[in-house]
Amino acid sequence: MQEYIYSHNIFYNPIFLSAVFSWFFTQFVKTVIIIILKPGQMPIRYYISILLWKTGGMPSSHSALVTALATSIGFREGFDSSLFIVSCGYSLLVIRDAVGVRRSAGIQARTLNKLGLDLHEKLNIDYKSVKEISGHSVSEVLIGIVIGFFIAVAFSIL
Repeated sequence: MQEYIYSHNIFYNPIFLSAVFSWFFTQFVKTVIIIILKPGQMPIRYYISILLWKTGGMPSSHSALVTALATSIGFREGFDSSLFIVSCGYSLLVIRDAVGVRRSAGIQARTLNKLGLDLHEKLNIDYKSVKEISGHSVSEVLIGIVIGFFIAVAFSIL
């Protein structure tokens, strides 16, 4: 009976637990880092939004989550399984997007917004700013990968 509960309840599944815990842990660390770097400068709802939603910053929760997912799938299903290979491919896409495409888009958006503000100030041209998304630096992604790996190992072995 215990095996049935373990295998059919998502809240006991080490794959699910390692993915969720790695995401939450990295978001928590990210929030603590921002609180330390900018104490008392932001309203509490800003810190809550970082904890629950905000992307970018140290460490990468995207990288931690997909690394934990792939690693725990490897432990559970086998490192030679098709599911592990698919999860590794998915992880590489997410990590590449976090450090490449999203980071570049964020840099371009900041540049456009600065240009638009300059045009508005100098020529009185109306400009509606574009959303600036946050990508990750290589070090933010690497730390996220390390965190995700060790959390997955802990949930898979313990």
